[in-house]
Amino acid sequence: MRLITLFIFVTSFCFAQTDTLPYVQVLGLAQDGGYPHFGCEKTCCKMAWKDTSKRKFVVALAIVDPRSKKWWLMEATPDIKAQIEYFKELSGGKFNYLPDGIFITHAHIGHYAGLINLGREVMNTNNIPVYVMPKMKSFIETNGPWSQLVKLNNIKLIELKEDLPVKLSDQIVISSMLVPHRDEFSETVGFRIATSVKSYLFIPDIDKWEKWKRAIIKEVDKVDIAFLDATFNDINELKNRKMSEVPHPFIEETMELFKTTSDKTKAKIHFIHFNHTNAVMWDKSIKTEVEQKMFNVSVQGAVY
Repeated sequence: MRLITLFIFVTSFCFAQTDTLPYVQVLGLAQDGGYPHFGCEKTCCKMAWKDTSKRKFVVALAIVDPRSKKWWLMEATPDIKAQIEYFKELSGGKFNYLPDGIFITHAHIGHYAGLINLGREVMNTNNIPVYVMPKMKSFIETNGPWSQLVKLNNIKLIELKEDLPVKLSDQIVISSMLVPHRDEFSETVGFRIATSVKSYLFIPDIDKWEKWKRAIIKEVDKVDIAFLDATFNDINELKNRKMSEVPHPFIEETMELFKTTSDKTKAKIHFIHFNHTNAVMWDKSIKTEVEQKMFNVSVQGAVY
């Protein structure tokens, strides 16, 4: 009887401890246009138009601290309405409906356009913290309709500085790092998320790894899980556009770069931000090929 009682106590204690641990949850996988893609009637999207269960939101993460009962959204995508409702469903409604803050990587539509839903025409929010780099801050402040969000105090812009940690709670710290990308309106950053349990790297957009001032292998070695840009699988993917116009590291290139690293290092990588043409997102056989090489494909709704 004592052993049974002890077992129940220890088990309950462990569950209680687990319930307070911070985590990251994937709320979207796709490139800025989502999946299926607007106007696409090719094989890659036909199945998702017909079967709504196959559809994927634009790339976003929830950063969650159950102990403080707070959560933060990484990226304000065009799917923000559905993604916030999705998080509410996944978390059982245990947190505030709106996030306690939003982090934005750059000014491409898939990463900030969802902010418009915080305006008076929709949610009319009150000073939601939005964490951005200096150029991104200036872009929002000086361009409508985004500037109205600031003027009406729907959002409160908080300026980030590269490598300067932002403490969100006793269990979560986030820092930014500049990455090379098509910076028409703002700089582009990736984020390092350090929690009391695990550390994460989030780089959904970058031109090419070799253009970065940091070594991606070393950066992956510093964390437990790395969500990395996997917009395209290979150079032959787009038939109607020049790949040089939309440079990204192909999945094939990233896997080749990490080819000589350990299986443990490879397994840290979770590919994310898939263009609708990228079969890794919707073809199980192609996905399996990637996983057989010890890499991972991010799963929408999964907790990491």
